[in-house]
Amino acid sequence: MTLLSYQIFQTVVEQGSFQQAAQVMNLTPSAISHAISTMEKELGFPLFNRNKNGITLTSYGENLQPYILTVLNSDTKLQQAISEFNGLTHGSVKLGTFSSVCTSFIPDIVSDFSKKHPNIEIKIYQGTYDDVYNWLKTGVVDIGFLSESSCKELNLTPVYDDELLVITPKNYKTKHKEFIEISELDGEKFISQRESTDADIQEIFRKYKLNIHSSCHVVDDLSQIAMVAAGLGICIMPMLVMQNIPYDVNTYVLNPSEHRTIGICSINDELMAPAVKSMHKHILNYFKSIRK
Repeated sequence: MTLLSYQIFQTVVEQGSFQQAAQVMNLTPSAISHAISTMEKELGFPLFNRNKNGITLTSYGENLQPYILTVLNSDTKLQQAISEFNGLTHGSVKLGTFSSVCTSFIPDIVSDFSKKHPNIEIKIYQGTYDDVYNWLKTGVVDIGFLSESSCKELNLTPVYDDELLVITPKNYKTKHKEFIEISELDGEKFISQRESTDADIQEIFRKYKLNIHSSCHVVDDLSQIAMVAAGLGICIMPMLVMQNIPYDVNTYVLNPSEHRTIGICSINDELMAPAVKSMHKHILNYFKSIRK
């Protein structure tokens, strides 16, 4: 199998059809089909399920894809290194991020970087903590934003400390005007998210052994706050999320205070392609500048 066959495989996966992959790669559909068939013959198993509704990866194809991505990423790093030796600044960077970082920081980070390196292509992938973690592990992204509670075994370089707040309906009664004791939350009715997006808050519940009740399990931050505004419960939310929120709710700091630590992860810092190294350094410098 050749590097081209790996590129064809990945393009078919991304485009979802032989026809679309052919257009992207400027090849004929028959050439794409032939390349995939040749790969399958060499491997001894099918890579795609083909039916009238389109194509999907077989279980064999799903298991093989991370290895193919590793080969393609290695070739990208090689080409970027060669470009750097020749004094060029071409390359690509794939960033994985979750919602609040994407809306608060990514526009400035990418815009400033692109002004300095206009020939470097930047791709942004937004998802849950679990999505970003899996994208890092499979080579889909080069650099991923995660919180300390969601990075698992990956090395996290901290860049931002985000205070956690209690969000309540306007008519919610508290013992104090400006803060809520964490012990007061025990037994309260909460609006919760799935742990893949709410790992930091779940960690607070475990840390303080809080017995909370929840009948609403939503996916995104705005839905969660909308439920709180409607009086269906309370929630804990990072301060970063609460910027420009359109709902009429009250916010309180926690006592004792709690934070989530946001950082960046990569699989192997030493093997970063030149463009990725430049972005990694740019991100660290960006957060240093906003802390001043």
